[in-house]
Amino acid sequence: MEFRVPAIWRDPGAPADSFYEVREECTDVPKTRFRIKAGKTLSARKWHAAFSPEGYLDIGKTLSRIQHGGIHPSIRGEVWEFLLGCYDPKSTFDEREQIRQRRRVQYARWKEECHQMFPLIGSGRFVTAPIITEDGKAIQDPIVLLQTNPHGAVLTPQNNSHSSTGIATNGTAPTSMDTEFSFVETVQEPSIHVLLDKKEIQWKLTLHQIGLDVVRTDRPLVFYEKQENLSKLWDILAVYAWIDKDVGYGQGMSDLCSPMIMLLDDEADAFWCFERLMRRLRGNFRCTESSVGVEAQLSNLANITQVIDPKLHQHIETLGGGDYLFAFRMIMVLFRREFSFGDSLYLWEMMWALEYDPDLFSMYEEPDLAGEKADGSKGKAKSIRQCGKFERENMRNGAKNSDAPLPISIFLVASVLKDKSSKLLQEARGLDDVIKILNDMTGNLDAKKACSGAMKLHKKYLKKAKKT
Repeated sequence: MEFRVPAIWRDPGAPADSFYEVREECTDVPKTRFRIKAGKTLSARKWHAAFSPEGYLDIGKTLSRIQHGGIHPSIRGEVWEFLLGCYDPKSTFDEREQIRQRRRVQYARWKEECHQMFPLIGSGRFVTAPIITEDGKAIQDPIVLLQTNPHGAVLTPQNNSHSSTGIATNGTAPTSMDTEFSFVETVQEPSIHVLLDKKEIQWKLTLHQIGLDVVRTDRPLVFYEKQENLSKLWDILAVYAWIDKDVGYGQGMSDLCSPMIMLLDDEADAFWCFERLMRRLRGNFRCTESSVGVEAQLSNLANITQVIDPKLHQHIETLGGGDYLFAFRMIMVLFRREFSFGDSLYLWEMMWALEYDPDLFSMYEEPDLAGEKADGSKGKAKSIRQCGKFERENMRNGAKNSDAPLPISIFLVASVLKDKSSKLLQEARGLDDVIKILNDMTGNLDAKKACSGAMKLHKKYLKKAKKT
């Protein structure tokens, strides 16, 4: 007979809010429910014990603990690097250090390339007003001029095809950048530099939007009171927008990137962690003239709801919400707005642990080889013990053979809708009511219960899908 510890004896755990300090004046910020529990939360001791002396990681030892108790905030960044596929658990300490250094050099090159096109990149400052027109002409907006040089001196490009902003100064002394830029007297009618490269124009058109989003991202946190942290977030998003030519920048990316800045001290490491997360999510941000990428996931959500809760799906369709656009935000930023900052991190790591695939690193680094492995032509079958629980279910049910296995995030949203089914059926008389009911959940959701609900729905959905 199993002995259960009475609730009053159980360790309530230590609060995690102290790791993500909130500004005193922000009194309406939801409290974090996640608590650090001895024996349940993945601790630094348990994490380090999962490595061999050479550095090989037995990640199977850690996944179950993450799925049930999350990760201690002190090691969250380094654990996330494995969960997101930055590193192969079958690599050594030395091999990972070589990869880390190589990536840092690569990021520095990309950042310098961006700096050459727009010198504010890496300067500790950023813009929130447009810097060029759609045809590539520089905009001499007073706000831009102030932001590009708060001391009154603005850099003027001299015969540089990669530069386009700035005009002149009030006589500031020359600097080390004089080899690329010269200072001139204030000009009443600045000459206009026209960009020829469409990709560069498109990139520069996004820089102010990134800036606007940066100043709105996680503002209640003390961490973002520092200008250097805001600038770091802007730099990473600007560099990513430049290297991912197909997707560029989309609103919501700042919410996804922000935790990386806080968890990883080195800017390049934070960039690569964000880049790996975007490998999973970039399809949601891909836009064409006729569609938005996230529409595919919203369609999947509709299909799941139709299978799991046909009455609710019919009711939503009757209200005119068959496109499920009311769930757009939850999918795009992975519930960042529905949970407190700390709880959203707890939710993410549980999701990634449940979805974990030990071949993730090789799929990102060697996509051709990963494809061959999936076809069974090369390599050994992966150990099911090294896979997350959600991934195991997909493997058992053959879901990996389908064109597009559904992410756990879709089942999370479906689980939330299922939990609110009665309220939605009884009280929602229009889409505004649906949105209000869902917005009222903010700060009132339990991340662990949400993941458990998603797993149950996933299992139920796979069974029903098999029958049809």
